[in-house]
Amino acid sequence: MKLSDRFALAICVIALGAASAQTPPPQAGRGLGRGATPPPAGGGNPFANAFPQHEAGDPAAIERGKALYGVQCNFCHGSDARGGEGGPNLLRSDLVLNDKNGELIAQVVQNGRGEMPKINLTMPQIADVAAYIHSFRVAGYDASRNVPPSILVGNATEGEAYFKSTCASCHSVTGDLKGIGSRFADPKQLQNYFLLPGGGRGGRGPSNLKPVTVTVTPASGKKIEGRLLRIDDFIVTLVDSDGAQRTIKRDGDVPKVEVHDPMEAHRQLLPKYTDKDIHNLTSYLVTVK
Repeated sequence: MKLSDRFALAICVIALGAASAQTPPPQAGRGLGRGATPPPAGGGNPFANAFPQHEAGDPAAIERGKALYGVQCNFCHGSDARGGEGGPNLLRSDLVLNDKNGELIAQVVQNGRGEMPKINLTMPQIADVAAYIHSFRVAGYDASRNVPPSILVGNATEGEAYFKSTCASCHSVTGDLKGIGSRFADPKQLQNYFLLPGGGRGGRGPSNLKPVTVTVTPASGKKIEGRLLRIDDFIVTLVDSDGAQRTIKRDGDVPKVEVHDPMEAHRQLLPKYTDKDIHNLTSYLVTVK
C-alpha cells in the first residue's frame, strides 16, 4: 500500500469515527510494534490505529538490527527512527513504509542519497536493520513516540572513570571542557555533543570547532591545502587560504589526498561505545559545572 493510500485510509477511519462512538479494532495479524499499547476498548483516537503495521519480526534479528542501527543510523535518524540531527523521519518515509525485508532500504543504504553517504552493510545486515525499524509502531500524530522522562540513568562515578581512561588524553574538565555541564539546557544535547561534536549532518554543534581540511599532493610535489568541501573517488573539492574554491580530479591514488578530520577520534569511538558507557559518561559530564 502506498503512503497516499494510507492517508486516504486514515481519513476514512476518522470519518467513520465521527459517525460512531466506537474505535475500529486493530488489524488482525499485525504486530503492535515497540512501545505500543493496545487501543482503549471504549474509544480513543482512530487515526492512531489507521496505519497498517508490519508483521512482528524475529526477536534475534531485531536485536541485531538495533545494534547496527545504533552505530550507523541513530545519530541522524534518532533513537526512535523519527528524525535526529538532520536525518528525516523514517517511519513517515514512503520507501520505508513499503519496504518488507530491507529490499527498498538497501537501495539507499548501499548507494547513498543526497547528503547521506553510502554505508557498507550486507543485505542480511540491512534486513536486520529493517526488522528493527519495522518493529516501531506507525501511528498518526506520533502517538507512539516514547520519549523517556530523563536520559540521566547512568552512574556518574563510573562515567568519571570512563572519562579518565578514554577521554582525558585529549580533554580536560578543568580546561576545554570546564563547565560543560552548564553549557547545555538539555542533557540530550550534551550527549549528542560528545558523541559527535559538530552535530553530524544536522550541523548543530558549536561554531568554534575546527573544520575538516585536506592536503592534495600532485606529481609536481607542490601541495594544495584547504577546507574540504567534497571528496569522492573522482574529485576532491576544497577552499584554499585565499577563499578560492578548487576542484582536483582523482585517478586512484593520484594525486595523493590526505584528509584531516579533527573529529576522527570521536568517530572511531562510535562503534565502541556501549549503552552503559554513554549513559554513565552523560551522567558524569552534567555534573561538571
